[in-house]
Order: sequence, then structure tokens, then C-alpha cells
Amino acid sequence: MRGRRGDSVGTSSGRAGGVGHPRAPSRTGRRPGPTRTRETILRAARTEFARGGFDGASIRGVARRAGVDPALVHHFFGNKEGVFAAAMQLPVNPADIVPRVLAGDVGELGERVVRTFLGVWEQRSSRSGFLALLRSALTHEEAAAMLRGFVRDAILGPVARSLELPDADLRATLAASQLVGLAFLRYGTRLEPLASTDVDELAAAVGPTIQRYLTGALAT
Repeated sequence: MRGRRGDSVGTSSGRAGGVGHPRAPSRTGRRPGPTRTRETILRAARTEFARGGFDGASIRGVARRAGVDPALVHHFFGNKEGVFAAAMQLPVNPADIVPRVLAGDVGELGERVVRTFLGVWEQRSSRSGFLALLRSALTHEEAAAMLRGFVRDAILGPVARSLELPDADLRATLAASQLVGLAFLRYGTRLEPLASTDVDELAAAVGPTIQRYLTGALAT
């Protein structure tokens, strides 16, 4: 009895841990832990993407900067596209956009690219963040790298490379220059009549130019 009592007293004095006392600290500290770790990873990711762009950043680099195991980055975000989308607070994951753009007739690729790109900007929930990034990119290299990472490296780069045509990087850059300029004039400066033109009409007008950049001859 006395021995049981002693056990009981010992358990009572460590009531927070109960019978599984050795695991108690991790249980009690688990709630804020993942949130803090996730935010630490996102801060590290923003720095990595700003410095190296989408192509230059890596899961290992983000993990190293955050001081965590790369497996944790995969656990929270899945892959590099997932980290990138979360770090930029994108309403969509670039890895989801590319298959959508590539699905369908290659001859209509340019219009699909424009329609999909503008469709992301048209969402009011994400427009303010994109506008801040777009305006910051004019004066801050870090923001410019993030914008390049989204438009050229994360979306148009994979699209251009999937076509297996020469000069894929140049094609992606040319298309990106057209789209970023379009976004700046339509959403940044609200230049009319561009700002109020229907997305489908713009896709039909700008799509052929994007089509030539991605699939046509770049020089005569």
C-alpha cells in the first residue's frame, strides 16, 4: 500500500505529465511549435527565393537557413512549388497552373497562358499582394527576384521547356516580359482602355504574341 501511495504521490506531483510523464513536455509544447517552425521556414524561404530566384533556391537551402531538417520543409509544404506559393502567399500553386496551361491544343497555348495569368490577378483576394510585389520590384531587387520567380521560372520556364524547342529560357523570358508589362499597365497604373478590357478579349489580342514567343521562330 505504502509503495502504491508513494507512486501515487509521485504521479500527483507530476500531474501535467500523468502516467506518460516523459512525453509531457513535448505534448504541452506542441501547439505553438509547428506554427513557429512553419513561420521560420517561410521567412527563410522568402530570403532564399529573393536571393536566388525560383530556380536558384532549393529545399535544402531553405531548411539550412531556417535551421531545420529538409524533411520538415517537405512535411509542411510538400515541394519547392508549395513553399514558394506559401512564401509569396499565392492563391494558387505554380505546380497546379502549369498542367492547366499545357492541357489542350498547343496552337492555343498563348491564349491559355494569358487567360490563366490574368485570372490569377483578377482574384481580389490576391491582387493587393501581387500589386505590392509588382511595385516593389521596380525599386527592390529582392522583390524583382520574387516576381521573376513566379512568372518566368515557376510558370513559363516549365511551359517552355515542356515544348522541347530551342532557346527555352529566352522564350520564357520574352513571354514573361510581355505578361509583367501587361499586369503593370492593367492593374498597377490602371491604364485605359486596357484596365477595363475583358480578359478573354485581352487573351485573344495578346495570346498570339505569347504564342510566337513560346512556339514560333524567334528570328527570321
